[in-house]
Amino acid sequence: MRQTLKQLQQLKGVSRISMLTAYNCPVARSIEQAGIPIILVGDSVGMVEMGFSSTRDVTMDHMVYHIAAVRRGAPNTHIIGDLPHLSYETVEDAVDNAKRIITAGADSVKLEGPYYQAVQAITEAGIEVCAHTGLTPQKATSFKKVGKDAAEAEQILQESIQLQQAGAGMIVIEHVPAELGEKLTQALTIPTIGIGAGGQTDGQVLVINDALGIGDYWPPFSKQYAHVSDTILKVASQYKTEVETKQYP
Repeated sequence: MRQTLKQLQQLKGVSRISMLTAYNCPVARSIEQAGIPIILVGDSVGMVEMGFSSTRDVTMDHMVYHIAAVRRGAPNTHIIGDLPHLSYETVEDAVDNAKRIITAGADSVKLEGPYYQAVQAITEAGIEVCAHTGLTPQKATSFKKVGKDAAEAEQILQESIQLQQAGAGMIVIEHVPAELGEKLTQALTIPTIGIGAGGQTDGQVLVINDALGIGDYWPPFSKQYAHVSDTILKVASQYKTEVETKQYP
């Protein structure tokens, strides 16, 4: 039985929360079998799966497609679906597109930045929201760590508090100093999920392609538990040789 964000809030201060991204059915199935409580279908799909140079090229149609695939693989896991770039600039668009994300199979939606009115309107429509603070890739001009100076750290703190007040039930904190990640975790009553935000957040999220070692570049704050790209190269090379030498089939 999949949990709501409200139910997952009870884990704050009790148990660390693990979250992984997924973009297709078989990977989602494995993640569910592992007992991961939350799958994020992130707009990171644009960069790690679709070859875009940023997440800004991801559309609602892309997100709907991948969320539906993940739901088929993980019917019993809470799925957070990203609202892509420019899909929540107005309150009306935010609510309409959040409904599309839910209809595709997600249990809640995530949006980036201080869109307080959008968060409030979506929650008032009966849809749970995960906020996203710190580095927000949809708007960022660089991927350097943010919140390193006192003024920027305070701004991130105040925005996070206001996002909580607007109705967010969880918040992702990306690429900030560890001390700021800890400060936000202590200041908020909702769970904080870190990605490059130190080890004192309530949970962690990792892009599945980074965890699997698919690709040739991974963020410095990620960990590779395997190097699947090497395996793919080895298999493809062996297959090519066997076909050419008539060893296969």
